[in-house]
Amino acid sequence: MTRYSRITGTGSYLPPHRLTNAELATELASKGVETSDEWIVERTGIRARHFAAPGVTSSDLGLEAARHAIEAAGLQAADIDLIIVATSTPDMVFPSVACILQHKLGIAGCAAFDLQAVCSGFVYALTVADAMIKSGAATKALVVGAEVFSRILDFSDRTTCVLFGDGAGAVVLEASETPGILASDLHADGKHVGILCVPGNVSGGQVLGSALLTMDGQAVFKLAVGVLESAARAALAKADMVEADIDWLIPHQANLRIMHSTARKLKLPLDKLIVTVDQHGNTSAASIPLALDAAVREGKIKKGDILMLEGVGGGFTWGAVLLRY
Repeated sequence: MTRYSRITGTGSYLPPHRLTNAELATELASKGVETSDEWIVERTGIRARHFAAPGVTSSDLGLEAARHAIEAAGLQAADIDLIIVATSTPDMVFPSVACILQHKLGIAGCAAFDLQAVCSGFVYALTVADAMIKSGAATKALVVGAEVFSRILDFSDRTTCVLFGDGAGAVVLEASETPGILASDLHADGKHVGILCVPGNVSGGQVLGSALLTMDGQAVFKLAVGVLESAARAALAKADMVEADIDWLIPHQANLRIMHSTARKLKLPLDKLIVTVDQHGNTSAASIPLALDAAVREGKIKKGDILMLEGVGGGFTWGAVLLRY
């Protein structure tokens, strides 16, 4: 019997502190940085984001999202036999957020590790979990995207600090006799490292370089639109499907203009595009599972729907996963 994997539960969590563009603009003005709600919305589509309180970590956010996903799947934490966390903002250098999350869930023994592909992280992690389930190495996987990007923002740079937020999303992926994950397509090109990075590291107890995010927005925009289209088409081809078969497009929630452009290139009406960037900002590896869970809980996404998930992020990494929900 051929072994497949399917998503059986979704969950998400946003920290309580919601910051609108107007509120953020007021805070930035006190630091001599000028911006406005109109400026941010026009360029990004973002209207608000959530910031974690001091001391709240990626594993804390991931724990809440994981609990919701496990509950939605009708399981107990003890049923999970694989944990993968996609994050660029871990609690500490090591151990992994996945191991810390495992302990907070009150379980032990199963494989647990982090995956670092920045904003493409959830697509990468879902592909890895699917492969491990198909191979028989796991049966019930918890795949989490969790980020506290507010900790690595340069609040003197209005072109980046207005873009990001904190949050977590999660899915439970289980072994199945019928296909759920239909195809995936992953890529990276390290020559683009410099256009989106946090160019610092720890040595001798000190941070060498900068521990704050830096981005060439125009270069990222130009690259993102092209690679998101190509990855989506490649995943469709692997599954012997076409654009019209897609019920919902759930891209990485980075910029509404990029998302609209991708939908148009795939000849999809905008009402098939799941959008949460307006309320969440860019939550990096958390953005796709956050958007997925929001659409599921709103009743938009139904069992049997065909979903295209796609992400692009620092590295430069990009990829797509085509699945039947």
